[in-house]
Amino acid sequence: MKKMAIYEPSMCCPTGLCGPGVDPELLRISTSLEKLKKKGIEVERFNLSSAPFEFINNKDINKLINEKGVDELPAVVVDGKIVITGRYPTKEEIIKLLEIPKSYLEA
Repeated sequence: MKKMAIYEPSMCCPTGLCGPGVDPELLRISTSLEKLKKKGIEVERFNLSSAPFEFINNKDINKLINEKGVDELPAVVVDGKIVITGRYPTKEEIIKLLEIPKSYLEA
């Protein structure tokens, strides 16, 4: 099974779904990842403010931030390779990247 990790910019909490205004994109990705979790697929999420050492320890993520800045976050890594930067993956991209059935992300 493929392994996905999402390296996210600094947020107030691990999901970014706290506070008075919820970003619809964060809600979308959190919902998708929760559906995957229910199917036994874990996607790691690393928030720059709560897990800075993950950004330091991953040489490719560290290089990305040092060369292009934090505006390239979120960065999506699949099996150790950066595959998307600057945005979250769509449902279709998640399905393709993880090679999972479409039904995993349906209601």
